[in-house]
Amino acid sequence: MSEMELEAKRELLDNVLLWMDEMIEPYDCPRRTFVQLHVCVEELYVNICNYAYGGKIGKVRLEGEVKQVNGKPVFSMTFIDQGVPFNPLEHIDPDITLSAEDRNIGGLGILMVKKRMDVFTYEYKDGSNVVTIEKALA
Repeated sequence: MSEMELEAKRELLDNVLLWMDEMIEPYDCPRRTFVQLHVCVEELYVNICNYAYGGKIGKVRLEGEVKQVNGKPVFSMTFIDQGVPFNPLEHIDPDITLSAEDRNIGGLGILMVKKRMDVFTYEYKDGSNVVTIEKALA
């Protein structure tokens, strides 16, 4: 398992993505999966930066690994922050059948994570939001 702790600042997103890339690079992950991981990790990280600390700068700890599940590599990443409690799984999904003009703002990123990741979990533990995603690399 690899860990990284950094300030929850949007300008540090590239550091997060490079860290993830180093973990998945040896597994020759399909381009589509690679892009899905990038988009979902960006969405979750930027949401922490924008909303977790109410306009203040807090910390985010990341834990990542590639594990073997049924003989196949699976990337797992956990986001841990001490911001306001927020369970993304309880967020009401936007009605994507409506036009952009008729739909409420927000929620598309979380919906995308729900649809694109194999596993998406949340728990509030010891004063921390703990979000985990997993995606098969092959």
